[in-house]
This record gives sequence, structure tokens and C-alpha cells, in this order.
Amino acid sequence: MIGLRHLLLGIACCIATAASEQGFEVGVALRDVTPSPLLPVSGGIGPSHPAKESRGALSVRAMAIGLGRTKVVFVSSDFLGFPSVLGDRVREKVDWIPGDHILIGATHTHSAPDCYGFPDGAGGHGGDAAYWDFVCSQMAAAIRSAITSMQPATIRIQTGEATGKIAYNYYAEQLYDPRCSVIQAVNGQHEVIATLVNYAVHPEVLGSNVGICSPDLVWPLTERIEEKVGGVALFMNGAQGGMVTADNRQPGAEDMRTWEECLRIGQRLADEALRIIDTADQPTEAHLKVHARQVAFPVDSEEMRAVLEASPLEFRVDSRNRIKTTLNFVELGSSQILTIPGEALPNIGYYLKRSMSGEHNMLFGLTNDAFGYMMTRVDWGSFKRYAYITRVSLGEQTGEILIAEALKMLDRVH
Repeated sequence: MIGLRHLLLGIACCIATAASEQGFEVGVALRDVTPSPLLPVSGGIGPSHPAKESRGALSVRAMAIGLGRTKVVFVSSDFLGFPSVLGDRVREKVDWIPGDHILIGATHTHSAPDCYGFPDGAGGHGGDAAYWDFVCSQMAAAIRSAITSMQPATIRIQTGEATGKIAYNYYAEQLYDPRCSVIQAVNGQHEVIATLVNYAVHPEVLGSNVGICSPDLVWPLTERIEEKVGGVALFMNGAQGGMVTADNRQPGAEDMRTWEECLRIGQRLADEALRIIDTADQPTEAHLKVHARQVAFPVDSEEMRAVLEASPLEFRVDSRNRIKTTLNFVELGSSQILTIPGEALPNIGYYLKRSMSGEHNMLFGLTNDAFGYMMTRVDWGSFKRYAYITRVSLGEQTGEILIAEALKMLDRVH
């Protein structure tokens, strides 16, 4: 009887193993990284601003997806940006998966501590080394937890236009991408494991100078989704550069920079994302491939060069005055996902999506790095309204190189 029992257990294990190799496995985890006591918050280059209170919790969220021996982890972090100098510290703490299969993105909230070490104008910088270490440890823990909690799952993917007063382009009102893509994983008990929302918008309803530490609109977005369907929700930003921002405008008045407006916009986007994913009737095909490519960008901007050189993070600029980063291209079922290491302008985003061949094409902006605005040379320094984004761009070749290198990846896959 013992021999038969072991035989049956062995058969069951083989069947379970074969099933897991034929279908997706998904795990998810999150960690709270709200600083205590609160730290100053950053909205970009320049001094940070004191925070007197917090609304919502800053978090790092990891979604691990596996198919057979291939795994990828999408990480969403509530920061203005999360440079690869810190991302590589995280990857060094997770040796269960290739480092270039861990895609770390920033939601781009303007109400979180500085993760760059921006000069403070007084000979110092706005970063906090102990806090950076804490965040890296928590992010690594979230990634490990997501991987260890992976379970058989089906994945649905859908893209649709998010309607309502959510986003607009500050420079040209209609020049933004209203499409919202959603990835949702469900286990065998029909319970939602994770819902990932990909949409292009600056989470800067509050901004950095109102004294609040917050994920901004991302908090009510994730809370609403988790409340309605369960699981863990993640937000990955898109091509929101120049200047796709939250639509908190009031007729004839200043922008509404209140928590109530964060709630309105975040909940509206959450409801639209859930409406969109509900139209996906069938699970996506079991297909997963992860591609990575090293890319080098010249640092032509004097202001950006000064930031990189002054930062205590010791950004690696080579002898040819270039900084390197990783582009990822992920084939996930019927979708294709391309990472952007900064804030690409919407026209670049439209072109890259149009060049991809998936049914659902996504751009994960501010992922693996966040090198400011990414513009083509015909836009760089061309208009008065582009003066600021030109000043905080690596240079006029940044967008050109991004497009060329991304197309090389797409051509290799096709």
C-alpha cells in the first residue's frame, strides 16, 4: 500500500508540474515604504519640500509572472523615479531570477522622497541614504514574496479608452493617449490575484509643495480596484512626457490641489480600468518571452550632467559622456510591453505602439531608469512651452536613440 501511495503521489506531482509548465503562474506582493518620520518630498530637479502629513501609503508592489522556466517581475514604486543605481541594489538581493527580468518602474508621484539626490542649492542634496537602503530591502522582499507565492493562474488582457476627466496635455490639450491597458490574473478559485493598470498621466494633483507625502492619485486607484475585485493592484505609467498631467482644472480658477481631487481622479481611472478588463471574455494565450538590451544615451544637457555628477548615488557616466541603461521588451500572451527609461513625449509613444505587433501594446514609462524627458530632435528646444522639458532632457538625441534601439528589439522579435 505504501508503494502504491508513493506511486500515486508521484503521478500527482508529475501532473501538477506538467500543468504548471503549460500555463501561467502568478504571484504578487506589496510593502509599505512610507517614511517614519516623514521626509521632504520631491517634484523634480531642485530642493525638496517639507512634508507635514501623509495621505495614502507609499508602497512598492511586485507582480511575478512565470511560464515554464521563464519568469518576469513587474515592480511599481511610488516615487518620482527609481534610477537603476538603486534598482541594481535590489536586483543583487534577488538571485532567483535574472536581473534583467526584473522591471522596476516608478509611478511618478511628485509627493514622495527624492530617490536621485538632487542638489539642494546649498551644497548638499535631497536624498536620504538610510531611506534608500530601507526601500531597496523592502522592494527585494516584495519581489521574493511575489515569486514564492506564485500559483497557477489565467491572465486576461484588454485595452480601451479611459473616459472622463482624468488626464490632458498641459501644452496641447488633446495631445495625449487616452488608451488604458489592463492585465489581470485570476487563480483557479476565480479569485483575482493582481490587476495591473497601464496609463499615461502625471500623478501630480497635489504636487510637491503642499506639505503632503502621498502616492497622489495612484493610492485611490489601487485601493478602489482592490476593494472592488480583491487581490493587489499595480500602476505602471506610460508615455506621459511633455506634459500629460492629471486633469484637476477648475473653470476660471487655479488647479484643485486637494486630496478629494486625488480621490476623484484615481477612482475614476480605477472604474474605467475595471470596465475595460470586464470586456475581455477569454484568457490570453500562454506565451511569455523576455528580451533585454543595453542602451547608451549621451548626456548633453549641462543641468542633467550636474545632477548626475553631484548625486551621492554615483551615477555611471562613461568616458564618452554617456549613461547606460536597459530596455526591456516583453511578449506576454496577446500583449507586447516595451519599457521606456524616462518620460517619452506622447508622439513617441504613439509611434512605438504603432510599430509593435501585439493585440495589446503597452509602454512602461519611467521603468529601469527615469532620465527626464525623452524628445526627438525636432521637438527639442523648438517651442517656448518646451523650454522646461528641454532643460531636463539628457539631450536632443535621446528620443532618436530610444526609437532606434526599440525598433531594433522589435525587428529582432519579428
